[in-house]
Amino acid sequence: MLRRPRRLGWLPPLATAAAVLLTWSLVAASGWVQPAYLAPSPLEVWDAFIRANTYHPIGGGIDRVVRGEENYFLWEHLVVSLRRIGIGLALAVVVGVPLGLVMGTVPSVRRVAGPYLDFLRSIPPLAYMGFLVAWFGIYDTSKIWLLFLAAFPPIALATINGVRGVREDQVNAVLSLGASRRQAVTSVVLPATLPDILSGLRVAVGFAWTTVVAAELVNGLPGIGGLAYLSGTQNKIALSVACILVIGLTAIALDAVIRLIERTLVPWRGKA
Repeated sequence: MLRRPRRLGWLPPLATAAAVLLTWSLVAASGWVQPAYLAPSPLEVWDAFIRANTYHPIGGGIDRVVRGEENYFLWEHLVVSLRRIGIGLALAVVVGVPLGLVMGTVPSVRRVAGPYLDFLRSIPPLAYMGFLVAWFGIYDTSKIWLLFLAAFPPIALATINGVRGVREDQVNAVLSLGASRRQAVTSVVLPATLPDILSGLRVAVGFAWTTVVAAELVNGLPGIGGLAYLSGTQNKIALSVACILVIGLTAIALDAVIRLIERTLVPWRGKA
């Protein structure tokens, strides 16, 4: 029997990334574009990344050594942002999943609460920032609330769609065997809805990452979004690009983790 060739799924993205880096480096080194209109070269971005993760002289003829950027290493900025996003996502799951289950199983609740959920979904998270700062201050509470508001609607909506996709005969079967409504929800509805909940969580993570810079506009240090914004205002473009790349690569890694969890918890998805 002939063996099927192993699929190298990682090869096309790797080749594309290498081509982008090569083109970026060639354009930066050629001088075809004026430096004022061109992002820093990959080497400059790499130097900014290393500088942000090490002790280094402050420069300008001053011998004083500083720690990373804004007295934190870049990875510490990232960890703080991940903690804020993690708390916001956890709250969104704790609130969104039960609410989605109730709205999906009780039509009257869905009719009453549905318009408010659609209202929250349609508003850009940045629009809340002024109110949240006024209500909760400039520290982490307002940032976590903003990330919660970004992540909550997709999780709740995904749960509702998952519940509405559950076959009624399955629920009626366990009810006819003597199960209570609560047991039917926990034993049939929730497991059947889990794939949709995880899909909603993937979307929520993306929304949270796109909101992290907005969440950290006010007193966002330490924080990777706050550092990206501040470095841009200070014309540290290489550092700002490095922060953007870290945010993007971290989002890809988080998505891969969620897909791994999905394959572990719902291995039947996509199979007949």
